[in-house]
Amino acid sequence: MRNGLHILGIACLLTASTLVGACGGKKANERSANGSDNVEHRFPDTLKVATLYSPEAYFIYRGQEMGYDYELVTALAMDKDVALKLELAPSLSRAIEMLDSGKVDLIAYEVPITAEYKERVVPCGPENITTQVLVQPKKGEAELITDVTDLVGKDVYVEADSKYEARIRNLNQEVGGGINIHTVNRDTMITEDLIAMVSEGSIPLTVVDSDIARINKTYYNDLDITLPLSFEQRSSWAVAPDKAWLGDSINAWLNQDKPRSEQAQLLKRYFELSKNEIGSNPFTLNSSMVSPFDHLFRKYAADYDWDWKLLASQAYVESKFDSTAVSWAGARGLMQIMPRTAKGYGQTAKSVMKNDIAIETALKLLRDLDKQLASKVPDENERKKFVIAAYNSGIAHVYDAIALAKKYGLNPQKWDNNVAKAILWKSNPKYYKDPVVKYGYSRGRETFDYVNRVYSFYSKARTKA
Repeated sequence: MRNGLHILGIACLLTASTLVGACGGKKANERSANGSDNVEHRFPDTLKVATLYSPEAYFIYRGQEMGYDYELVTALAMDKDVALKLELAPSLSRAIEMLDSGKVDLIAYEVPITAEYKERVVPCGPENITTQVLVQPKKGEAELITDVTDLVGKDVYVEADSKYEARIRNLNQEVGGGINIHTVNRDTMITEDLIAMVSEGSIPLTVVDSDIARINKTYYNDLDITLPLSFEQRSSWAVAPDKAWLGDSINAWLNQDKPRSEQAQLLKRYFELSKNEIGSNPFTLNSSMVSPFDHLFRKYAADYDWDWKLLASQAYVESKFDSTAVSWAGARGLMQIMPRTAKGYGQTAKSVMKNDIAIETALKLLRDLDKQLASKVPDENERKKFVIAAYNSGIAHVYDAIALAKKYGLNPQKWDNNVAKAILWKSNPKYYKDPVVKYGYSRGRETFDYVNRVYSFYSKARTKA
């Protein structure tokens, strides 16, 4: 557990750097890491930070930069009244090289606190303590596996040639054998997929790191992740040894009441709040209605040449027709408009809670996404699935999936079984680190399922009203 743990304008995401805050660094008298007193250090006017694409540290969701580490380091820069320049490293080893060379001041990512890195980095900031854990279906207490010896005779699925395979094989030896270990190809199946398969009942058990398990449990509330299978591993942010004073300053900042409160809120947002479907309005399709707001969908969709039943289907998947819904990511209202998207269309987070404004803003977004995708997917009907996918994840990730589909022999102008397959790859490091991918990690399964759920509701809605 961690302790202390659409794009409206494509241009704004083409750079790997983000500037946050204002210049004007502040001086601080620090006790340096080597023990000398009264050494005056100036907090850099621009804090240069390396991080990596990942579901924990940094990712882009509906055109908005997000991530636990990203948001926490952004809060640091704002509180220190300095600019933040973010550099995305392709790997942890490269991030450490950037730190060594002075290209960055800080790594805001989980750097293991081990002998391997001791001479090259100084740990600082939020500490993350993880173990490998068993992922199993949530059952009654009597049925849960609560001791590693109970794994004998059980089937456990892990990624081939991964640390999880190594650990379960060692554990198998420790208990005297008998665990049925199954490995899956890491090119086609990754940790997130295996967790989903346990939830679906396709496989009985898997093994993952506890922080990954915690994030995924927010999508699958029917899982238990309480049984540790390994020793604890500590990790934290890191600075270079010659900037140990900066690490001290970050630690001092994080120990203040306001940063601690902000950190606690981020931990809850990313690792605890349910990311399942939101909205609680009960609604059942009937012979005369697709939704409680058919009159609004009809009225506004006609102005934008969009199928109102398809729009209503999106609204159902987005919010279950709950106008008061607010998601973990901050998306709001009937159509779950992100604050940044609202601002781009001249609205506010408050105004998009009104149904008429929410519907028209969503239609403007759908119209713009359709225009941006027209050259890549000429067929108007086929393009609708791409547009709906882009509404969910942001168009940047759909562009990446199109590029992956083209590179790996799939049809880049077809969604089902083609680009839909490629969007799933966006959770796999092998693919989101591919040179044709420009926007990194995305939870592709969410987008894949989103399109399917919209069209499932739509197929029923088309026979009604």
